[in-house]
Amino acid sequence: MAYVWRKLGFYTVALWVAVTLNFLIPRLIRGNPVDIMLAKFANTQPVPPDARHALEVAFGVTNDPVYLQYFHYLGQLAHGELGLSVTYYPVSVSEVIAQALPWTVALATLSLLITVVLGLGLGTLAGWRRGSALDAVIPATTFLAAMPYFWLALVFVYVFGIVLRWFPTAGGYDYAHVAYGDGTAFLGSVLYYGAMPALTVVVSGVAGWLLGMRNMMVSTMAEDYVVMAEAKGLSPRRIMLNYAARNAVLPSVAGFAVSLGFVVSGLVATEIVFSYPGIGYALVQAVGNADYPLMQGIFLVVSIAVLAANLLVDLLYVLVDPRTRRSA
Repeated sequence: MAYVWRKLGFYTVALWVAVTLNFLIPRLIRGNPVDIMLAKFANTQPVPPDARHALEVAFGVTNDPVYLQYFHYLGQLAHGELGLSVTYYPVSVSEVIAQALPWTVALATLSLLITVVLGLGLGTLAGWRRGSALDAVIPATTFLAAMPYFWLALVFVYVFGIVLRWFPTAGGYDYAHVAYGDGTAFLGSVLYYGAMPALTVVVSGVAGWLLGMRNMMVSTMAEDYVVMAEAKGLSPRRIMLNYAARNAVLPSVAGFAVSLGFVVSGLVATEIVFSYPGIGYALVQAVGNADYPLMQGIFLVVSIAVLAANLLVDLLYVLVDPRTRRSA
């Protein structure tokens, strides 16, 4: 139980730091949402002072001391209020994120699940059967782990989208299915449009998981408890799964929390390349329009999601490794 409380305390402090930085960084940049929005109408007609004041109230722009703004900001977060978006005014930032977040969560969950299962499974087989054809192919696949997500996404767009025309090059679904209201066809369209973005994440990440699991399997197979299991005459499948793989996977579980941030950042870049209607696409729209409230909201949501996923992995690690429970 002490282990759980230590982790909760650590991530509470990390969350407070993320929230504080998310509050301070936009205020260190010149200008404010009202100035950015009024700059779009600078060449049309002057804006009356009353209209400017109304926009300042709507966007929360004040001359109060920073500490008062900070407490007001925390109060807004407690009520789930992230302000108004400059790009989609008068739509709130929360509504924009609520529309984009499910696309990113679904894509990240599916692609990461396939990556981990495929990488750990192939790594287990390669380590168990050293010198096999699968084990010989691993060195040739390690260069995939060093490829940036966006570069591999561009290659896939050119090869599978432009040359072979197997998949669409942009978008998240076929708008025709939305117009006709066909739910089954719409779901198929979503899977079809999301195939290349998911494939980008899988191809980029599977090599690292495969290599790490293979090396740990080789080390674990030399341990005394594995040798004892073989001496008892247990089946090779039971030894591989219950003795070798179960212990070899522990470093991969711990490394999952570390690699999650890189996967999320890479997924955002992938969404931008494919114009996928997720958080990444919303972020590039916010950057292009200098929409600081929307950027601030996206950074906050991504930070909270990564911290929550890391906390979940750390708590699950207690269930996977009994030694952690004893030390706690």
